[in-house]
Amino acid sequence: MATYSYKAADSAGKIVTGVLEADEEKKVVAELQNLGLIPIRITPAKGNGKGLGLNVSESFLNLFHGVSSKDVMAFTQDLATLLEAGLPVDRALALLIESAEKERFKMVVNDILKTVQGGGYLSDALAKHPRAFSSFYVSMVRAGEAGGVLEAVLSRLGEFLESAQELKDYIKSAMVYPIFLVGVGGLSIIILLTFVIPKFAIIFSDMGQTIPLSTQLLLGTSHLLQSYWWAILAVLGTGYYFLRKYLKTPAGRLKFDRKKMTFPVVGDLIKKIEVARFARTLGTLTKSGVPILQALMLVKDIMENKVISAAMERVYTRVKEGDRLSKPLRDTGIFPPLAIQMITVGEETGRLDRMLLRVAESYEKMVRNTVKRLISLLEPTMILIMGLVVGFVVVSMLMAVFSMNEMPF
Repeated sequence: MATYSYKAADSAGKIVTGVLEADEEKKVVAELQNLGLIPIRITPAKGNGKGLGLNVSESFLNLFHGVSSKDVMAFTQDLATLLEAGLPVDRALALLIESAEKERFKMVVNDILKTVQGGGYLSDALAKHPRAFSSFYVSMVRAGEAGGVLEAVLSRLGEFLESAQELKDYIKSAMVYPIFLVGVGGLSIIILLTFVIPKFAIIFSDMGQTIPLSTQLLLGTSHLLQSYWWAILAVLGTGYYFLRKYLKTPAGRLKFDRKKMTFPVVGDLIKKIEVARFARTLGTLTKSGVPILQALMLVKDIMENKVISAAMERVYTRVKEGDRLSKPLRDTGIFPPLAIQMITVGEETGRLDRMLLRVAESYEKMVRNTVKRLISLLEPTMILIMGLVVGFVVVSMLMAVFSMNEMPF
């Protein structure tokens, strides 16, 4: 049997935590309900790791942390669970404040609770914290309040945020090893050029012998790094500053987003990521009762890629004039034929929301498979490149050493 950690609320509204052993998560839920508890969160138990120093340090660091996407995801899922259990919004929020781990997020939820207790809508309270809750999130909640299905909407929101977080975490974790390789390889080469090779340079200069061209090139690079490292850092820093400044302009960001979608291999991956994000966002909105035109405007504001954001504005205009969604999407030239065909089928069968979510699932799976293939190719390629660079350094040094044997004594 597996061990599960749980967080639940008792009849008095107090938070109860503990550990239970069960074959599956459903049995933990049933056991808690038998005990008269309302399950809030159930997760597979990990190592206890409850040393005093660790808890103190985590609490200390949490004071300085902002509200992360994982905080919002956990809040959404827990709130949906409590509302589905029949608790009113204010009581559910009070329970979440008590169970919140980060002080910053506890303050945010406490402010939301004050607004709700003062007679305000939950969506209006969330809108006061745009850094934590996006316009998309607020619109979803507002649609749930208007339709009387707030708990169902929050449940869908939790699923949406969880899917988005899983995809983001998968891409990040897949890139850890390649970044580690680049860092270690780059550091090794810098150490060779700045500490090891200069010692050989002194020997070669004392000999007064002509050294091979490759060795001269290597020694010149080493001298440049040693003598002008500050200038190199200044140039790189200045270039980075002006590039960031340019990318913050609408024209610069649009040009960059359009360019990166044409990169070999990577461009196709970026398109798949954006299609998955578009489909899941629009599908979640329409399934929650948000009108298609309002949903398209929300998608336009949410999309990080400015090329797709601009395309959404054109799609919105066409749909407003009476076109079906699939036709203007096809005319943008951004969305793949498979996604367009699936959306067309959804329109014809009257199940656009379900088909959009299916498109999202399909392209998220494609993204995972593409990332996996890229990493499997990237790792040996990077090792080969690092090996060639180090090999060039070693061979250049050996050629210079061998040329010393030709010196007349």
